[in-house]
Amino acid sequence: MNKVHLLIEDQIAFITIDVPPVNALNEEVLHQLSKALDDISNSEIDVVIISGAGKKAFVAGADIREFPTLNKDTGEALCRRGQSVFTKIEGFPQPVIAAIDGFTLGGGLELALACDFRIASKSSTFGLPEVKLGILPGYGGTQRLARLIGIGKAKQIIYSGEFFTAEEAFKFGLIEEITDESPLEKAKEWAEKIKQRGPLAVEFAKKAINTGIDLPLEEGLELEARFFGELCETADKNEGVTAFLEKRQPKFLKR
Repeated sequence: MNKVHLLIEDQIAFITIDVPPVNALNEEVLHQLSKALDDISNSEIDVVIISGAGKKAFVAGADIREFPTLNKDTGEALCRRGQSVFTKIEGFPQPVIAAIDGFTLGGGLELALACDFRIASKSSTFGLPEVKLGILPGYGGTQRLARLIGIGKAKQIIYSGEFFTAEEAFKFGLIEEITDESPLEKAKEWAEKIKQRGPLAVEFAKKAINTGIDLPLEEGLELEARFFGELCETADKNEGVTAFLEKRQPKFLKR
């Protein structure tokens, strides 16, 4: 049974995790999620949107039924499998938006953190409750959360394991937008805006941000200048500048 669905419409890829009742992540779901990304990596896609089926949960964590038999070696291997999939999302050439509706806990929050930005419904609930099970967030939560919202707030969230609201998540800087409407529809609106821009420019901008954030400022600026120069050699740059001067919408080349 397919637990991760891939739909492509108008250069937007929709990946939906569908594991009733709360879209829990297990080894098979991670495998299917990785495969869905592989299936679209070389296609003419401008934006990816990841969501959970239904309104109860985006993803309410890992499947804890897999945990009782874990030991040092199998536990570490489990983490590395999850980390590799989420790192693939983070490094995906095109922007990846998380459309969040419902519980976003544990591995589900770590999945959202790997996306480029996050849009959530007002009723969504967040948390990294792993310490309540005697473990820690192992799919990148200890690393990405601190980088996104700061070390102190990340420690407070991870050490306590407490849940928090969408309003609090927005205040922390964990999500970029709260909506009373469908977060999937809001994500589509952003995707439509992004797909009108130069696809290579967006791809290089993502790479510059993701790579440069871990570099000293001087090296990050050097990377930015190099990418700018490379884009100046593209047909997209010529089309974008010409369209601006001619006061028309640009017609960028697709991949």
